Amino acid sequence: MQDQQPNNPLHGKTLEAILTHLVEFYGWERLGKQIKINCFISDPSIKSSLKFLRKTEWARKKVEELYLQTPQ
Repeated sequence: MQDQQPNNPLHGKTLEAILTHLVEFYGWERLGKQIKINCFISDPSIKSSLKFLRKTEWARKKVEELYLQTPQ
């Protein structure tokens, strides 16, 4: 049986989709100012940022929080 998460606004969203949306909306420079993470500031890329965010829970939570505040 598939788990239903009706109260989870991130359900069904991949980290890559979340990050891609944030980069399209803010751009790397503004995103790096919003969330001060080196992978957003120094030579940023989706691939390197995903690698860092998948290993670093506190950074992933900040990205998810910003995504929830960002207009879709």
